[in-house]
Amino acid sequence: STDASARTLFKAVVPSWLHRGTLDSRDLQIVSVSANGQAARFTMGPKHSFKGTPLDITLPFDLSRGQHVIVEVTYETSPSATALQWLTPAQTAGKTQPYLFSQCQAHHCRSMIPCQDTPSVKHTYYAQVSVPKDLVAVMSAMRDGQEVDPQDSSRIVYRFRQPVPMPSYLIAIVAGALESREIGPRSRVWSEKEFVDKAAFEFSETETMLKTAEDLAGPYVWGQYDILVLPPSFPYGGMENPCLTFATPTLLAGDKSLSNVIAHEISHSWTGNLVTNKTWEHFWLNEGHTVYLERMIGRSLESEQFRQFKAMGGWKDLQDSVNTFGANNPLTNLVPSLQDVDPDDAFSSVPYEKGFALLYHLEELLGGPEVFMGFVKSYIQMFAYGSATTDEWKNYLFTYFKDKVDVLNKVDWNVKTTKLQKLQKPPNLTVVNPRVYACIALSQRWIKAKDGDLSSFKESDVKTLSSHQIIEFLSLLLQEEPLPLTHVKKMQQLYDLNASMNAEIRFRWLRLCVRARWEEAVPMAMKMATEQGRMKFTRPLFKEVFNFEKYRDEAVRMFVAHRAAMHPVTSGLVAKDLKLDANTASL
Repeated sequence: STDASARTLFKAVVPSWLHRGTLDSRDLQIVSVSANGQAARFTMGPKHSFKGTPLDITLPFDLSRGQHVIVEVTYETSPSATALQWLTPAQTAGKTQPYLFSQCQAHHCRSMIPCQDTPSVKHTYYAQVSVPKDLVAVMSAMRDGQEVDPQDSSRIVYRFRQPVPMPSYLIAIVAGALESREIGPRSRVWSEKEFVDKAAFEFSETETMLKTAEDLAGPYVWGQYDILVLPPSFPYGGMENPCLTFATPTLLAGDKSLSNVIAHEISHSWTGNLVTNKTWEHFWLNEGHTVYLERMIGRSLESEQFRQFKAMGGWKDLQDSVNTFGANNPLTNLVPSLQDVDPDDAFSSVPYEKGFALLYHLEELLGGPEVFMGFVKSYIQMFAYGSATTDEWKNYLFTYFKDKVDVLNKVDWNVKTTKLQKLQKPPNLTVVNPRVYACIALSQRWIKAKDGDLSSFKESDVKTLSSHQIIEFLSLLLQEEPLPLTHVKKMQQLYDLNASMNAEIRFRWLRLCVRARWEEAVPMAMKMATEQGRMKFTRPLFKEVFNFEKYRDEAVRMFVAHRAAMHPVTSGLVAKDLKLDANTASL
């Protein structure tokens, strides 16, 4: 239903040894619980600040060995459910229909469904979703038909089935005025009609990426691979929900330059969805392997130079995260302790890029990309349909490379304080790469230039650079002391970066301008920070303006004015970035 307090039935098959059970819940109003049609007793445990409230269920009968039982929970969600964002028509592209989307990672599914909300538990699911006839529902599952709602002819019931076991954080639901276009033999792109053709162009290479990933990692087991372009408030670049990858509209650059995000989400079909981190402390198993596979796809479709170019950019993202947290912050560990830590607060590029750096380092030691990709494929096959810890991964690594144990023993395996944290550059990215040199050369010219040298720069400086190279050029400048205001004004005059529609370029450019204390850039930075909600962009832009003392109050004012339209995770983290009370938004 498109009503935030929708009543839903939850059915679970409980194994015979279970007489009592506990499900995770958060801000759910439990109406009733039954087991095989008989009323069951339930109690709600103490509420935890971010884990929610345990739902304890006692079955009304004893179970015998081999017996199964269907537990039915009738409940209502809260309008403030952290898994769900309800958009008014004004917040959509079409402006005529409301929109609902879910985002369950890391532990928000419990605010939508009472469940065992842990990645260590996997399940299949079947669902029926009733929506007004002007809306379309899609889920992270195979579409299984639709029909007029027998209880209300103005509504349509959409059916879904997910036969492949998956963790709760991958359950996803969307309802809105959606259209779709076929982009391959097993893929469609979904969005509001205003974006659907642009999205179909942007993601037209999806099948090529899927086939490349299969060559590297093994068969794609999920059947359909669709992509849904969400409204701008979606907080992530992408989300790997099975059968239905979620994508931010900031990917629609018009030049296919940001397709590496789709390569990343495709890779999750193996590393993350098929083999899953057992707990969120081991998140790097999901993300480090996925970045590795994503860049191997880039290597196959482009070149080894391209893979290393992307790796060097990723290393800068890692340095940014370490600098933000602080080099000694335990959240920069490869395997952090998350005892009493909300996984949302720990989210950063660390598990992605430090994980990739470890895998790349092992690749070098053990025989190169083809040899190490053989291990990754074997690891996927060994742990498919299950979950793993870092120790289990490491033990399998030593088993697979049993003839190279002496090499592996030289690696610093203290993953909590791994030496990777102290590395100043990615391990031995030695391939001669003219793409990188061009970026370094141009950035160094700007860094070293005096005001009298500015006439030496020309519009043609960036004409031969790809979008990836311009992103790298700006990233290099962001690692240095802020450029003088005269420099960024000259850069705009020559390169007209204000006109760029590529979100990755625009994001870095606006940060550079605000750091140079260019006051005209502040409204543009705030516009980008509030018109879309991708945390990768929104949080740093707010922080840059907040750090510009003259406009600190403006950053707070803009956040307070727009927080209601933000995703709950985004608004909560931006409030912390701006040192605001999460509820009152006061200094």
